[in-house]
Amino acid sequence: MQRGPTGTPAMEVGRLLDIKPSTLSGHLATLKRAGLVSTERHHREIQYAPRFDAVNGLVRFLLKDCCGGDASACAGIGLPD
Repeated sequence: MQRGPTGTPAMEVGRLLDIKPSTLSGHLATLKRAGLVSTERHHREIQYAPRFDAVNGLVRFLLKDCCGGDASACAGIGLPD
């Protein structure tokens, strides 16, 4: 998300997260199938970029159903800095 719509090469994502390429590949494939990231090939590298509309939709869904719809149960829960 921090890199924005230009995305990040897969190898850079793996380096930043310290994840083995085989593990990373599976996670990125899952995110792509879910429609949360898009891909673009640049020569031998694949850039992964967030699909902000889909990510926003997921966050809205999760927050709407937060605490079983009991907003008072979620009071005081803050987002990480």
